[in-house]
Amino acid sequence: MYHRGHRAVQREAGVLDRADHAGRAIRTSIPDVAARFLAERPVLFLGADDGGGRLWATSLTGEPGFLRVVDPRTVVVGAGPAAVDPLAAALAGPTPVGMIAVDPVTRRRVRVNGVARPEGGGLVVHVDRVFANCPRHIQRRLPEPGPAGAPRVADRGAALTPGQRERVRAADTFFVTTASDEGGVETSHRGGNPGFARVTSPTELEWPDYAGNAMFLTLGNLALRPVAGLLFPDWGTGTALHVSGRARVETSPERVAEHPGAERVVLFTVTDVVEIAGPSPLRWSAPGYSRSNPPVA
Repeated sequence: MYHRGHRAVQREAGVLDRADHAGRAIRTSIPDVAARFLAERPVLFLGADDGGGRLWATSLTGEPGFLRVVDPRTVVVGAGPAAVDPLAAALAGPTPVGMIAVDPVTRRRVRVNGVARPEGGGLVVHVDRVFANCPRHIQRRLPEPGPAGAPRVADRGAALTPGQRERVRAADTFFVTTASDEGGVETSHRGGNPGFARVTSPTELEWPDYAGNAMFLTLGNLALRPVAGLLFPDWGTGTALHVSGRARVETSPERVAEHPGAERVVLFTVTDVVEIAGPSPLRWSAPGYSRSNPPVA
């Protein structure tokens, strides 16, 4: 259930008992309630290793029903990445993936991990584990009609442009993909009021780690393999900002105190950036911020 990285972080935080209790929710098969939830979603957030040691997070979209649970250990994803997606090559063959489905209307989310292989223009995922997360820090959004376009690379580089830095500073939501040194992949949600993710230079970001379920799945992976992939979706335009790089956790009281409500801070060094215009036809309303979001300094 937990690897040695998870256990190390849980032990340092003094939450081994809480983590064991939370871990009882992790299943190796998909319950009916999760299958129904997945079937209703128009978007899936997914992360993987690109085969070159870099992690990326991305999204796949379709009409509700494009995610189908065909048996308790198998999810069929009726969409694949665009050719310009940073994970297109990796998802052309079998690869471990971490997935999360979020409903911004009800603030529910379900995570599914497993091994994906391509099939029929989409993916088939053999499930290793599945579990639900609490609704904290999910901003409420309503779907809106929007135009569909052909995905194209708007920018590619090794640092954030001024416009991309403003995108990160304005973000209230992003997704983070991590992996253990044994290859298991997690994709998780991070949310807060705009400004909770900070840009300290064109290649340096940081964000607070707020109190959660005590599993420390993301931080436990970083303890073993300090790399991550980030996805900053633009909810109004469908543009996707993909960022890959190195991450480490800072626990010094002085640094943590700079982020109200934080228990620790994640420091991220950018190595690769890909901005893709038009990968998603989905559009969403302005957010209703979660009441669990701490204030931003």
